[in-house]
Amino acid sequence: MFDCECLCWNRNSQYRPLEPQPFSLPAPIPEWPRGQGFGTGQINLGEIVVLKITQFERIWTCNQLRWKTRGVTFYKPVGIPDGFFCLGHYCQPNDQALRGYLLVAQDAAASRLKAGPVGDSPALKKPVSYTLMWNTDSHYDGCGYFWLPEAPAGYKAMGFLVTDNPNQPSLEDVRCVREDLTESCETHNMILNTGANFANNPFIVWHTRPCERGMLGRGVAVGTFFCSTRSSPDEEPGIACLKNLDSTLHAMPNLNQTHALIKHYGATVFFHPDEVYMPSSVSWFFKNGALVYQNGKLGGKPIDSRGSNLPNGGKNDRQFWIDLPDDNDEKEFLKRGNLESAELYVHVKPALGGTFTDIAMWIFCPFNGPATIKVGIMSIPMSRIGEHIGDWEHFTIRLSNFTGELWSVYYSQHSTGIWVDAPDLEFIEGNKPVVYASKDGHASFAHPGIYIQGSSKLGIGVRNDTARSKYFVDSSTKYQIVAAEYLGDGALEEPNWLQYMREWGPMIVYDSRAELEKLISLLPVFFRFSVENIFELFPTELYGEEGPTGPKEKDNWEEDERC
Repeated sequence: MFDCECLCWNRNSQYRPLEPQPFSLPAPIPEWPRGQGFGTGQINLGEIVVLKITQFERIWTCNQLRWKTRGVTFYKPVGIPDGFFCLGHYCQPNDQALRGYLLVAQDAAASRLKAGPVGDSPALKKPVSYTLMWNTDSHYDGCGYFWLPEAPAGYKAMGFLVTDNPNQPSLEDVRCVREDLTESCETHNMILNTGANFANNPFIVWHTRPCERGMLGRGVAVGTFFCSTRSSPDEEPGIACLKNLDSTLHAMPNLNQTHALIKHYGATVFFHPDEVYMPSSVSWFFKNGALVYQNGKLGGKPIDSRGSNLPNGGKNDRQFWIDLPDDNDEKEFLKRGNLESAELYVHVKPALGGTFTDIAMWIFCPFNGPATIKVGIMSIPMSRIGEHIGDWEHFTIRLSNFTGELWSVYYSQHSTGIWVDAPDLEFIEGNKPVVYASKDGHASFAHPGIYIQGSSKLGIGVRNDTARSKYFVDSSTKYQIVAAEYLGDGALEEPNWLQYMREWGPMIVYDSRAELEKLISLLPVFFRFSVENIFELFPTELYGEEGPTGPKEKDNWEEDERC
């Protein structure tokens, strides 16, 4: 259907790329406490039972070394147990450790009856045929052919198949899923783009994920990829993801298992050696002078250590806010926090339809210090930009519910963040990842160094300094589980302060434009961009001193993390 000769590598070529090597965590995964379905190796989605396959056989490698870019390898799953069926193939870049997965599926009804397909509409059906979506020139060794299964009426394909020859795959090689057992998916994180090298015959490959994510989302990622000859994918790709119909989410960890997971994977949070504004516990903040104010009333009221006299529930109507004491000495004392009392506040929630567990760990700092702006080789500390009272930051540890294995960590960085896969993490004491909190702003990063949020091309942005020091909090021991809604009512008593949905600091608008104009006057002529352009480069939270709302008021309390 489509033909291109330029992407194939010859098996005898000196340019044959090295294949990705499998990754293992630094330490063995322990045996978890007994539970219902967590860590058992398989998950029942209602009418479908799925297993996670991590053993692969290479089919074809796309090598772009002649253009000095990374190659990509396509794989099929191996070791599929009897009664389970492949849903599609997997691919990944060659410059990453081999650590993907594919879900294989079994019809739960057929499993119960130890028989073949049940009724006229079984959960799984063979495709009726295949469509060849793209291929390389077949006269080279190792060429690739990409096939989309044509699903029967009322069914959907979950992924593509790849072969190294022009023969159509067997209809037995894959299964399609009944439409009501699927959710829509979307593309993200492009894996391969032939780009301008093949303008007349482009080929693009993306990862896929459920459109609806977060702790209420039911979509289950299969681990397959989407490919197209168009530079932008269709609004709805021709494949889908699975849907978890099990309302009990039986594969989620129980409370004992959650404690074991935190003790095994809890990250160590390092603060910068020159950090002034340390974290504290919420109760320490309240007991040492924090006040709650109400709009239209004079003076603030002390807050008891549990926050029981704070207004609870509702939304942020800007009628209440928390502030520091009026006395300057007390104010400065409170702003510097108290590292000894600091602890992580843990929200445990399902991810990707309950096939993963997200352990979101929130840390509180009474004060967020001013930003430092980096322009080229110059670093210019601001006097007010970036300051605010009450700083809530977090990172999220994502675990596979099939095995309890650490899969990735989300590092929140001001108004955005990044997921870092396990092979790219820094570990301490076995399988515990490291989190580096930036100086003054407390954004989280996976490695020490200097990070610029803004424009790397223009060389200007907010500077985030991170380094290891003697100042740290070990979340595997200093934590408190504050919420896990999936466990049901009464399983956990949420603290009173968690229900406070208003601001943890006062709203104070200051003239950040004037401060940036002072910055501009210090710059060489070729760096003097307009104030408007500089504003666009920085996180939006830097433009005024406004205390943030608490964790439960954040979008990512229920939704997926922002990237």
